[in-house]
Amino acid sequence: MKLIGPFKQIVPLRHLPLRGKLEDEQLEVIENGGILVAEDGRIERVGAFSDLERLASDVERIEGDKVALPAYTDCHTHICFGGNRANDFAMRNAGKSYLEIAAAGGGIWSSVQHTREASEEELLALLLPRIASLVRLGITTIEIKSGYGLNKVQELKMLRVIASAKKHTKASLISTCLAAHMKPKDFEGSPSDYLDYVLREILPEVKAEGLSDRVDIFIEKSAFQPQESLLFLQKAKAMGFEVTVHADQFTPGSSRIAVEVGARSADHLEATVAEDIAFLASSETVAVALPGASLGLGEPFTPARKLLDAGGILAIASDWNPGSAPMGNLVTQASILATYEKLSTAEVLAGMTYRAVHALGLDDRGILDAGKKADFVVYDTDNFQNVLYQQGQLWPSMVYMDGCKG
Repeated sequence: MKLIGPFKQIVPLRHLPLRGKLEDEQLEVIENGGILVAEDGRIERVGAFSDLERLASDVERIEGDKVALPAYTDCHTHICFGGNRANDFAMRNAGKSYLEIAAAGGGIWSSVQHTREASEEELLALLLPRIASLVRLGITTIEIKSGYGLNKVQELKMLRVIASAKKHTKASLISTCLAAHMKPKDFEGSPSDYLDYVLREILPEVKAEGLSDRVDIFIEKSAFQPQESLLFLQKAKAMGFEVTVHADQFTPGSSRIAVEVGARSADHLEATVAEDIAFLASSETVAVALPGASLGLGEPFTPARKLLDAGGILAIASDWNPGSAPMGNLVTQASILATYEKLSTAEVLAGMTYRAVHALGLDDRGILDAGKKADFVVYDTDNFQNVLYQQGQLWPSMVYMDGCKG
């Protein structure tokens, strides 16, 4: 077994509740700690370095004052895409409306067109550097959605590219089929007809090829309406898919559908109203805050404080996409969200680790403890609080996946 350390501090995030608010006093901080890793890349023990040294057959010694945290999980991204929408951002900041931007050739449809034009090889060449940049930020589990193909050939192309990317990175990639992102402009029929097409033509092939076991839908006035979305999600679940929902981004109400259908998560929630906060918080559906979208669009933040105070499960993800959330820096976004929503350091770290892991249906990572994946991030600092204090300016010096440097 290999012992990695000593670290000035290890913050393992173990023995903390899945839901509800957290106080910083609940955080366990191991001084002069070590992480003992078995040959299979799982953690054997975490504790005082001096106690673990006698158990190790090999020691990877860490020099200087460093802090170790569980590696982060980004449970909501759209990083498989072609094209660029910098003009959208400039027009939006100049006061142009969504319709004006779309009329000028922007919006989601712009990303659809550029993604359709790209070959699988070209999309993979664009995707891999984005994955690498997330890993450098300490993110080792990454959810990636389709949703810029919007027909059978193109959605399957995107999902195959994500599957191909898994061969080129040590990071864990979790694919989600978001064919129900919007009704494509070139589809003849109603939004309900398009959802039937997704169920009939796309999802069976996704299942047959093993490209994803997750399905997402964007419920919004500009996309799909609540009742047709509910039926779609119920049918997707019956096909064996786990479901998640883009909910309450601009208008309230769709988070209730996520809960009703037993969705793994409801993501966005910027427009969630008081009665729906209580409804969501009392469910098993994870509330996923996407502060990058709020920053990109100038919209309110997810009511994270109220969701936690009501006993909800709160995760935090980047929503990295070419339109509304182009930043991609999860720690910066989460630090800003914490400032506006008054979240404790414990709540933010939990939202990017074990609670985000739960939003993906995983239970083998997100904390540093025996039996878990030895995925952790190391910072050159003597105080773990500096990670959020510096709002993303403090980058990891090392990222470990399965006990090995990434």
